[in-house]
Amino acid sequence: MEPMIGRRTWKTMEAYHGAIYFVAEAGEEYSRVGVGDWMAGYFGSRSAAMGAVGADVVIATFFNFDHDLVRRSMDGLWDAVTPERLIEARMAAVDRMLTTHVLPIVDPSDLARAVELARAAADVASARPEGRPLFAGHAAQPWPDDDHLALWHAQTLLREYRGDGHIAALVGAGLDGCEALVTHGASGDVPAAVLQATRRRSDEDWAAAVESLRSRGWLDADGALTETGREERRSIEETTDRLAHDPYAAIGEEACAELRGLVRPWSAALAGTFPTR
Repeated sequence: MEPMIGRRTWKTMEAYHGAIYFVAEAGEEYSRVGVGDWMAGYFGSRSAAMGAVGADVVIATFFNFDHDLVRRSMDGLWDAVTPERLIEARMAAVDRMLTTHVLPIVDPSDLARAVELARAAADVASARPEGRPLFAGHAAQPWPDDDHLALWHAQTLLREYRGDGHIAALVGAGLDGCEALVTHGASGDVPAAVLQATRRRSDEDWAAAVESLRSRGWLDADGALTETGREERRSIEETTDRLAHDPYAAIGEEACAELRGLVRPWSAALAGTFPTR
């Protein structure tokens, strides 16, 4: 089974998980437990599975955000709320989000089947947590009882499993967080301005990353990827796919196709919650 099968399955399911980073329900639930700052809620709710970790751990595991932003956001967070309470708030937001956008269009038997398939893949990932700290924290959390939440948890595990592998590939290629963003933007997948703004990277940091990559032959004078840069970026993506492959390979190509078909309309419904720019 080709690693691209796993990539396609992950991409189809990504909105089912990723909408939690944009919906109003998340900010509302975090505010209810004393976390009114959006970025503090984001960093805290996603890292809480690892415990009351400090900013440096978040910088290491999230990889590409501005370091000062992380430090400001994490400052005093665990004095205001416990990791356990923030995890509960996140799940409450997920429940509200899925109840609004997904459950009205779901056949319960289809949802149960999707959980069966996604959980089988996630269980394979959970058997191999080595080198994947953010994934391992989430894998240690209990499985929700309700199917719509269990599917979200399964995709969370598969996403963080892939994400930890992606960071390993970036580090192996010799990139720091800002350089990774610059190469991502130069590849054309996401506008560079969006990546810089959402990760709160300063113009100075961005310019330094561009110059570093240019000196290494990855970027040309106009900031576009050179042939070397394209090959290096392709290698990173191929390594990421390979490192994320085993859970999907374990359930097989037919099951992956079935899972994509089941989740596609639900992800499409959630994709409407994502910002347009």
